[in-house]
Amino acid sequence: MFKMSPLWEKIFFSLTFIFQGSSFLNPAAYAIMHRRHHSHTDTEKDPHSPLYITNMISFNLATALRYRELVVDLKKGNISEKNLPRWKFIENLGESLIVRAVFILLYFLFYLEFANSKWYFIFLPINIFMGPIHGFIVNWFGHKTGYRNFNDLNDNSKNSLPLDFLMMGELYQNNHHKKPNDLNFAKNWFEFDFGYIISNILRKIKVIY
Repeated sequence: MFKMSPLWEKIFFSLTFIFQGSSFLNPAAYAIMHRRHHSHTDTEKDPHSPLYITNMISFNLATALRYRELVVDLKKGNISEKNLPRWKFIENLGESLIVRAVFILLYFLFYLEFANSKWYFIFLPINIFMGPIHGFIVNWFGHKTGYRNFNDLNDNSKNSLPLDFLMMGELYQNNHHKKPNDLNFAKNWFEFDFGYIISNILRKIKVIY
């Protein structure tokens, strides 16, 4: 939907690596998966459709497998798709098992130092797997639960929350599949796309265009 200067792209690549940490997802691989999802929405060729993979565990495993295949294909140069954000140094760093383990250790030490109760440690797995968890919520519930503004689509996309405070607008999947190139996912008067607001600010200050 937008582009950045080479400098800003590297800044955002670095921030993605830092904040996703142990659950870093290769932006190019995820972009390809998302394109294929739109090309084959809720069909057998869809890389993640709850209509064909009805078990949550199998759904996540299948998504992880397809993601891993794309990462390998990107490394081997087997993918010719255009307009993909690439920075091989960060990609290799983020995919390193040692680096992922270091992030997990840092999370554990942070909890050890600052958690006021041992019960806080139940949130540790969420921190470790935040990237895949986010993708699961959007692609599972966004095609399984909610309401539809646009019933003319040949898919099962839904808007999971009337006010999407959880995924900052990404759970307006029915809206997004109706107009996939529209930066604003909100289409009804009560819908509010927080991601659009942030993107609009970045566009106005010339970070993205």
